[in-house]
Amino acid sequence: MLSGFGLRTFWAIVVVIVASVAVFVITRDIQGAIVAVVGGVAAALVAAGTGDETPAPDDTLSAVPSVMDEVLDAIVAPVMLVQDGRVTLANSAARTLLGAHILGEDARVAIRHPAAAERLGTPGPIDGERPIELVGLGTRDQRWEMRLGEASDGQRIVHLVDQTGNYAAERMRIDFVANASHELRTPLASILGFIETLRDEAGEDAEVRARFLKVMDDEARRMQRLVEDLISLSRIEAEKFRLPDQAVNLAQLVTDVCAEVVDAAGDRGLDLVATIDPRLAPVSGDKAQLSQMLHNLIGNAMKYGRAGTPVSIDLKRDDLSMIRLSIRDEGDGIAAVHIPRLTERFYRADAGRSRSLGGTGLGLAIVKHIVERHRGRLDIASQVGVGTVVSVILPPSGGAAKGAVIKG
Repeated sequence: MLSGFGLRTFWAIVVVIVASVAVFVITRDIQGAIVAVVGGVAAALVAAGTGDETPAPDDTLSAVPSVMDEVLDAIVAPVMLVQDGRVTLANSAARTLLGAHILGEDARVAIRHPAAAERLGTPGPIDGERPIELVGLGTRDQRWEMRLGEASDGQRIVHLVDQTGNYAAERMRIDFVANASHELRTPLASILGFIETLRDEAGEDAEVRARFLKVMDDEARRMQRLVEDLISLSRIEAEKFRLPDQAVNLAQLVTDVCAEVVDAAGDRGLDLVATIDPRLAPVSGDKAQLSQMLHNLIGNAMKYGRAGTPVSIDLKRDDLSMIRLSIRDEGDGIAAVHIPRLTERFYRADAGRSRSLGGTGLGLAIVKHIVERHRGRLDIASQVGVGTVVSVILPPSGGAAKGAVIKG
């Protein structure tokens, strides 16, 4: 069927032909009739192309919404546009977090948070407003920050920023300060208490005085170890992203550290058994930090392994050409629930026993950071009643291991 413009063009041509025939009948001039037909038809076609029809859609304009969708979807953080209180556009991150149903929904219902609902429902300018902290979106542990902006057409731009990582880091800092304060305050209180007691009549008894001074010395040295570990941990963390570049003969270093431990451990040192491959390639490392790592790991195995049972040290190249150090003890072992948290600062599987053996709660945290700085991997495996194996996998010079992990 003919459209409106096609029908009008058809009848215009018919009229032109009829008029041309009339001209020929009257004037008997065939050329004039042909000119009239051609001119009339051309005029009709031009008129058909210049009517008041609706213009074709502009492809550029029609593409704007889809381009906007693509731009917003490329943003990792959840972003929404809100007009008259309702969500007009939401990127994929926002739909994943809040649900696909939020499009067209009241923004206060979409976010479902009292502080956010109050702010979204309040008209007026939003310049200079502080972000709103949100809890309860996504998982229980996630923390979000809602920031508002305003588009030129009056729509509000709602931007949700995930602050979970920052919140966790802040909690770790607070916990660290609290734990460090507690660990320092306990021996300090003990020292002050014994000093006060020695000022009284107890100080006149030589035997009591000697016993009290021994306790005070032990507590002071405990504080000293803790302060040294805190300083060491801080230094290692500060150097975390600076790769060590010394060529370290790990086989010789393990031999030297074992000799030092044997000399200092008395009879327990006789239980130390080392199997070392002397042909190993050197590692790119920090010799002082690697020595500290070895002292911590071997010292732990000596302390927590049962007296009279061997502490085995094995240093070799594994099947992937990485250098593997394994330290095995035959102690009480560690329950699986504790293993993922052993490298947390001040975390202890058995707090009472750890303190009685002189532990600061920072040894494995220091080991973890040293291993990470050397681009190695830390594995801890344990079985209750059997013992524990701690393995450190380091790349030889020029190689790199995957990130440090803990395996139970």
